[in-house]
Amino acid sequence: LDDVTKAGGIKLKDGTVLLPEMKSYDDESKADRVQALYTKLILEDKVDFLISPYSSGLTDAAAVIAQQNNRIMITAGAASDSTYKKGFTLVYQTYTPASRYLTGAVDILAKLNPKAKKIAIVHEKDKFSTDVVNDLKKYAEGKGYQIVLFEGYDSGTTDFAPFINKFPPDVDAIMGGGHFADTSTFAKQLHEKGIKPTVVALLVAPPEPKFAELGEAAVGIIGASQWEPAAKYSPEAAKAKNLEWFGPTVAEFVEAYKKKYNEEPSYHSAGGFVAGLLLEKAIAKAGSTDTDKVKAALDAMDIMTFYGHVKFDTTPAANGLQIGHDMIYIQWQKDPKGTLVKEVVWPEEAKTKDVIPMPKKK
Repeated sequence: LDDVTKAGGIKLKDGTVLLPEMKSYDDESKADRVQALYTKLILEDKVDFLISPYSSGLTDAAAVIAQQNNRIMITAGAASDSTYKKGFTLVYQTYTPASRYLTGAVDILAKLNPKAKKIAIVHEKDKFSTDVVNDLKKYAEGKGYQIVLFEGYDSGTTDFAPFINKFPPDVDAIMGGGHFADTSTFAKQLHEKGIKPTVVALLVAPPEPKFAELGEAAVGIIGASQWEPAAKYSPEAAKAKNLEWFGPTVAEFVEAYKKKYNEEPSYHSAGGFVAGLLLEKAIAKAGSTDTDKVKAALDAMDIMTFYGHVKFDTTPAANGLQIGHDMIYIQWQKDPKGTLVKEVVWPEEAKTKDVIPMPKKK
């Protein structure tokens, strides 16, 4: 909003200049409240475009309202593939889909330990985490790995001993988790019990700067991130891939975010910003706020931004699914002074440091 206003608005084909405004409500993470509030946004507040709530389950609830009322919705914070396979035609995903969220961790395991065989998967039983691990299991088994444990836990779980006690002593990797609180607690309890396989790769929590508060328990943990401030996306990278660049550079976004909020942006911050950026680009390309025209612009979109490559599936089977953006994998390591540092370790072309095995407990 700040950037669009600073640029003088979005120029439309009829000569008018659009200066967007933002309206938001607290959904309290309740699906029935989501539907009531999105209905209110459309019918009472007369909004033209929507940005999703956070989480795939709530986004599904909002998507129904968006589709019924012919409103485009950009989803930020909703990774499940299934949302985009329900016949919605106006819902567009910014995140890498859940099916590709943790598959890179299997490739990392293969690099660190080519002889590894056994993977344990423990996950929160919510929609997003379940989607992620189901595809992770399929991918790992396709690579020849044995899944020695595959169990879910209820949201709000704080004691992971029942799962940790089931890990075989020769397990090569532990993967899964869910959201911030449970995943952080899981990582902490793994450390307390001295569980140190080659790879521990967990959802959502590790990329967050606050994860470093775990101290020693954070060392070696790998996390899948939609975006990182160290990401090397650039106009030059876009040109090399024959893609149009749009919006601020990584450095410009990070600097502006720090100035405004006095903290480093997380991938959640970037996902929120890029949702607005994509709407800006599509409206400008369409030269209109007409739903059909903006939809056509989104369907044709194939660009690179500070957030990475963005392109949508346009087939009836998965309309709006993100097919351009790839995950980044981070790992918490110690620098020469012993300070915890978050490094980009995968893919190879984006890394700031080489990935390392989990350090064994002394």
